[in-house]
Amino acid sequence: MRWDAQALVPAPAAEAAGPGPALLPLAGLVRSVTTPEFAGITFHEVTAKSVLNKVPAGSRMPFEWTVNPYRGCSHACVYCFARKSHTYLDFDAGLDFDSQVVVKVNAAEVLRKELAKPSWTRQQVALGTNTDPYQRAEGRYKLLPGIISALADSGTPLSILTKGTLLARDIPLLKSAATQVPVGLGISLAMTNEALSEAIEPGTPGPRARLKLVSRLREAGLPCGVMAMPILPWLSDSDEALDALFASLAAAGATGVTAGALYLKPGTREWFLTWLAANHPGLVGRYRQLYGTGSYASKEYRGWLAGKVRYFKARHGFTHSSGFSHRDLDDPRGEEAEYPAGIIPEAPGSQAPGPVRSGGQAGQPTLF
Repeated sequence: MRWDAQALVPAPAAEAAGPGPALLPLAGLVRSVTTPEFAGITFHEVTAKSVLNKVPAGSRMPFEWTVNPYRGCSHACVYCFARKSHTYLDFDAGLDFDSQVVVKVNAAEVLRKELAKPSWTRQQVALGTNTDPYQRAEGRYKLLPGIISALADSGTPLSILTKGTLLARDIPLLKSAATQVPVGLGISLAMTNEALSEAIEPGTPGPRARLKLVSRLREAGLPCGVMAMPILPWLSDSDEALDALFASLAAAGATGVTAGALYLKPGTREWFLTWLAANHPGLVGRYRQLYGTGSYASKEYRGWLAGKVRYFKARHGFTHSSGFSHRDLDDPRGEEAEYPAGIIPEAPGSQAPGPVRSGGQAGQPTLF
């Protein structure tokens, strides 16, 4: 990746003629960079004082600490639940989330210092819980190797969830880390339709590339769970789509799968419905009816989808794989805490097995 043509985005005070685009008052801002290789994207390089984030008390996440070296994401997934978090930086949740990426350039150095504190108790640290740590910018900034090494050297279990095939670069490092601490790995993949993927998650590697990554991780002896989220009503929830998805994940050797319906938080909801109106206008009314004024699809739809997912998981051998995001249909927030086997770090020798082919098939659920 060439950055020889990079340019600094000037602050208005440095411009001789007229006002220009002001740099936002980001804490620790060093510089803002654009480059032809990332047309339309600005990277705001910042120095962070802390990178370990405590998960709020009462959260149902199966971990207590996270590290997010990037804010904003060039993967540009229309449905990304993290969009509203960009507004905390005075960016918008739409195009700015896709094109204004904050980079914590000193993340590994700061993390190593935090992990060396006597108060650190070596609880699991999760990467990829907000924006993707292996988005394209990681090829330039190379923050993850330092972060992974810092965690492993300190005896801290770690997990990574990503859509980025750049993770393959770090397979040797992850294999080494797994000899020091429990390591969990997960790939986000909810469809095998390449055209739909290109339309709705345009900055990500396509489904075939991510399936290949699952296989490479498993061949390397590493665990790999799959977050098959979001399943999109009327776009990727047909029998054909789900059958193809779970068949592909089984063939790739995924250690577990969690599936769940689209989640439309404020910020995400507006951006997604705008995309839907432009690309599938006939579905806008159906989505508004299905979601009402909330973030979750109706209980009836979630129950219907749960039945389909159970059927296709059993059909393709995921009988020993825990994790369906709508297990508790009366509490849709429970879906946020369901992680499949392979993502949550486990002690050596206790990793869940890959999919096991079952002899029979569960009854086909009644369609919604």
